Amino acid sequence: MDARLPPSGPQSVPTGAPRSAPASAPPSAPPSAPAGGVHTSSARWRLRARVAWAVVSILVTECIILGLAVLPAVSFWSWLHDWSAIPEWAQVLAMAMAFVPAYIVFALALALLSALIVRVYGWQTTEGLDERLADMSWPVLNWGRYLMTIHVVRVFSGPVFRSTPLWGLYLRLNGARIGRGVWVNSLKLMDHSLLEFGDQVVIGSDASVSGHVIEHGRLITAPVRLGDRVTVGIGSVVGIGTTVGEGTQIGALSVVPKRSVLAANATYAGAPVRRIDVGER
Repeated sequence: MDARLPPSGPQSVPTGAPRSAPASAPPSAPPSAPAGGVHTSSARWRLRARVAWAVVSILVTECIILGLAVLPAVSFWSWLHDWSAIPEWAQVLAMAMAFVPAYIVFALALALLSALIVRVYGWQTTEGLDERLADMSWPVLNWGRYLMTIHVVRVFSGPVFRSTPLWGLYLRLNGARIGRGVWVNSLKLMDHSLLEFGDQVVIGSDASVSGHVIEHGRLITAPVRLGDRVTVGIGSVVGIGTTVGEGTQIGALSVVPKRSVLAANATYAGAPVRRIDVGER
């Protein structure tokens, strides 16, 4: 039998023969992920950049302030050390005796320079904040830098000037609105830009007056207003948003809850405070 090759042309499919299924299209690529991840990563980097800038700026600022404040004392000691007209023992004695005056000059320069630079930078505690600390927004970072400058001054200058008109001057220059004849014998006043004191206000030793509170991870701020002739006793705590009428006395170791309104010409004491002069007149 002759073997014949199949025809090279296209074969016809006999009628009724099963047809093969057409080739299926390749599976389509899954839909791309939403761009939320990109936005989250970008937000994290912006947050880190804000925090880094805040940390670097406060460190550089405090180095400048402290350096300028200590410059007069260092210059004087350098001049005294090189002064050859007196014997060495006299130089040492003069340096030792000049330590206290030099420190007073340093403390005064530190307070004044700190208040000046804070005004220039615009760092302060903003009234009416209700911000998550974790977000590290600019108002929160400005608040943090403001409190850092206050802390440095109260550590180095506060022990020298508390209970003097110079401490009241620093508070005023640093943003507090203070009347005449105010006597502050405490280093626990914070958020100076939210403090309003009338004339002849007396703040006792270690009394705490602040314009901020941290609640459930949120920074909340409100001003504190003390009328004329208000006295805050030793170790007392005055909460944010408090208004005290003129002539009122707050007893020692008392706690005034936040957003309290105390009547004028009254006496309050306790934790929390309650009026104790009712029925005495």
